[in-house]
Amino acid sequence: MDPVEAACREHWGRLLALLAVRCRDLDLAEDALADAVEAALRTWPKDGTPREPAAWLLTTARRRLIDQQRATATARRKVPLLVVEQIARERSIASPVEQAVLDADLPDERLRLLLLCCHPALSPEAQAALALRLVLGLPTSEVARLFLLPEPTMAARLTRAKRRVARSAIPLSLPDRDHLPARVEAAARTAYLCFTAAYAPGEGPDLLRADLAGEAVRLARLLVELVPTQQVPRALLALLLLQHARRDARVDGQGGLVLLVDQDRSQWRRAEIAEGMGLLAAVTPDASYALELTLQAQIAAVHDVAPTSEDTDWRTIVDRYQRLEALTGSPVVRLHRAVAVAESDGAAAGLALLDDLDDRLPRSHRVPAVRAELNARLGLTGRAVEAYDDALRLCRNDAERAYLRSRRDRLGCVSAPR
Repeated sequence: MDPVEAACREHWGRLLALLAVRCRDLDLAEDALADAVEAALRTWPKDGTPREPAAWLLTTARRRLIDQQRATATARRKVPLLVVEQIARERSIASPVEQAVLDADLPDERLRLLLLCCHPALSPEAQAALALRLVLGLPTSEVARLFLLPEPTMAARLTRAKRRVARSAIPLSLPDRDHLPARVEAAARTAYLCFTAAYAPGEGPDLLRADLAGEAVRLARLLVELVPTQQVPRALLALLLLQHARRDARVDGQGGLVLLVDQDRSQWRRAEIAEGMGLLAAVTPDASYALELTLQAQIAAVHDVAPTSEDTDWRTIVDRYQRLEALTGSPVVRLHRAVAVAESDGAAAGLALLDDLDDRLPRSHRVPAVRAELNARLGLTGRAVEAYDDALRLCRNDAERAYLRSRRDRLGCVSAPR
């Protein structure tokens, strides 16, 4: 991986949080960090990667920030000179003592920024999109895919959200304890979207971004520490642990996809499953989102406790998906329910549940992929090939494309589109 890309992936959220908390302006902080990344792209290839990439980026971004703030001191932002001078005096990376002071109330700076992005003046969709873009550094194209929106639409939404922050003078300050529950639920939704992005990258060669998934799990843990009596973070952490415990078996040695039915269950991390099961047993859903997470965690638990794929209790899984669909109305839940019904009641029954999903999920390759698999099980080879071709046209992930192509080629027809 390119050193600049690696540094951004690992440190973006922390750096942006440190900049934003000090300058009290998301736009300024993001612009300064983007300038620092551009400078790294120009200088690192010829001068070499610095020993401390994060420190280099932070120092460069702070210099840009100071320049911007001095240049616009009398403009609309009007950042006090005191703040500029304070930033100028700071070292490139906060010392452990400084960070302990900064995080005395909340345990991690990225969580601080996550809660800032989840201000109630923004819509839930804007909160999640802004946090994914700013805190976790996801590209706009990936955020758009998670929301099932075209990229230009998502870019406009992000721009509007940041403008609203600026126009409304939304304070970049931590919420008080009375307002934490609502912010925490919004943060939990964002953490789950982060986890989803890690396990279903829309583009590129990887099937799993372990760093992003680990970040989501860590954020969930921090939310539990922050509000240990609130059910949403506990249900979220249970769900993420029960799913993430299978990560080592999900990808083969060549980076190829291994379906759940074919996974080596001895590679599943039993300690994480046990922790997730313990959390799940203690959850008492007190809100619709807590119930939604709990139902999903129960589905994951059914898979985790089955000694083999043949021992999976598909009837229980179908029941949970039915309840989940009634609760959320989500077309993605319907798709998962169709898969479960196919396992429980046969491919034809599962296929019947896909009828309207092409219109509801027009950019998802997983609808035609499931249709292809179920048609193949029914011996409808022509329909299966056509559906695989549709899935290949929509899929942008290299590893998933390779899997879909191999499944199609096994049907004995002309080779699939590349």
